[in-house]
Amino acid sequence: MDSPLLIVIFVASLTAIATGIGALPFLFVKQISPYWLGLSNAMAAGLMLAACHSLVAEGIAISPVRLLLGVLIGLAGIVLSQRYIANGKAPEIAQLKGLDARKALLIIGVMTAHSFAEGVGVGVSFGGSGELAGFISTAIAVHNIPEGLAISLILIPLGTPVWQAAAWSIFSSLPQPLMAAPAYLFVEHFTPFLPVGFGLAAGAMFWLVFAELLPDASEQAKPADVATVTTLAFAAMLAFQYLVLK
Repeated sequence: MDSPLLIVIFVASLTAIATGIGALPFLFVKQISPYWLGLSNAMAAGLMLAACHSLVAEGIAISPVRLLLGVLIGLAGIVLSQRYIANGKAPEIAQLKGLDARKALLIIGVMTAHSFAEGVGVGVSFGGSGELAGFISTAIAVHNIPEGLAISLILIPLGTPVWQAAAWSIFSSLPQPLMAAPAYLFVEHFTPFLPVGFGLAAGAMFWLVFAELLPDASEQAKPADVATVTTLAFAAMLAFQYLVLK
């Protein structure tokens, strides 16, 4: 294994570890009421919608057709997964059972699928200039922190310990180092699949936001409050992306 490949794997591993930082604010929050649980779902929805916006913007710049194909594949995948989980034996994940576990499994699964595209992005960037690779890797690492926060906003209010939420957040980003290495080695073959990967993740997250997060949030908090928090979280994430990362 040559030195540049080791650097790619190391950098992509750091981007994955950064996701766990999103759970740290909950070290200072000990208990969450049902109302704030609803607003947590709303905030997670806003963060995911902003992530979808970023994925769609990047994918459409490369290939609108392949992006659309990815969105449809992502939608089909999440619908089939939800039906399989709903009809199967009740899962247990992050110390959760029943409906809470199903919800957690869907969210972690969607965010993990999302990380495959990001891992390819890191690997492909290292096939270009060093400056581009450094920028893309740093942007993805910083972007992963609010994604870890979105996962933690779901898991921790349901009773998952902070350290487990951080571990599951990092787990959701493990595809990044796994995909960065082959994408770097075979950059010409992986580049055409980037918009498909972006679309796949966006399609799955769109469904998750409107089928799971927002309905649950509206049951626990006033719809007007849910809409306000979702919009503010979306706006904050967009501002973060374009003011800090750009």
